[in-house]
Amino acid sequence: MAVKYETELYSPVKAFFEQRGFDVKAEVRHCDLVGVRPDQDEPLIVEMKKTFNLSLLLQGMQRLKLSPFVYLAVERNRSKRGAVNQRWSELTALCRQLGLGLLTVTFYKTKAPLIDVLCEPSALIPPTGRNQVARKSGVRRKRLLKEFDERSGDYNTGGSTRRQLVTAYREKALRVASALRTNGEASPANLARQTGVGSAAAILQKNYYGWFERLSRGKYILTIKGVQALTEHAHMLEDNDMIERTINELDVTYSVSGVNKDDLAHIAETAEQYLKNTGHI
Repeated sequence: MAVKYETELYSPVKAFFEQRGFDVKAEVRHCDLVGVRPDQDEPLIVEMKKTFNLSLLLQGMQRLKLSPFVYLAVERNRSKRGAVNQRWSELTALCRQLGLGLLTVTFYKTKAPLIDVLCEPSALIPPTGRNQVARKSGVRRKRLLKEFDERSGDYNTGGSTRRQLVTAYREKALRVASALRTNGEASPANLARQTGVGSAAAILQKNYYGWFERLSRGKYILTIKGVQALTEHAHMLEDNDMIERTINELDVTYSVSGVNKDDLAHIAETAEQYLKNTGHI
């Protein structure tokens, strides 16, 4: 069953690496998929395409400058039409020599997609060589991990093109816009305190998305575009509000009574309610 869009590869690939213990997010600084794991210093990076081609290979080589753990992911078409589907052993050998991992996704009509890892990243590169490759772009790797850490969730789909991405900066701007909608008008300092966004003043002054309007010195209001943006991202804002309320409730519980069985029961109930509201259970 051939896929129409490469974004269809994202869900099964994400689930596969989550089973390996990674926290996964999509479209982080131009990478289709990025994963982090507590026991691994370097990030996992996956680039996806419907078919194996030179563009995908070049993307993979660029990502090796950020991390030695880079996979290429493509669909494996069961119809076996086309030259690529008949040359997996050669493509695997090529990726292995370049230090790239290669995995395929096979889709079925009546059962879940199958992930097949044809080779792991950097299988034939000595450890010293891998470290040197990663160090060449240490600054870019730090930016990648910073962007990953500052996102509250995974609100994009890997492989997306020509779509507005929810970046860490956009999330901060949305939090500022949400607070501004509540207040009507406010100063940058008040918004920074209310939202916890230290860069609120810079976000308001730059007004990159056109969501804010300066009334007077130190006074801003929300524009029509800002209201529309809040409507478009309502689900994300609801998730953030639920998390903040949960944290606040737990903070109050701990400060008042300490840890006991009732506290643990409350934590379990709150977590269960959050998962239900966000569609995870």
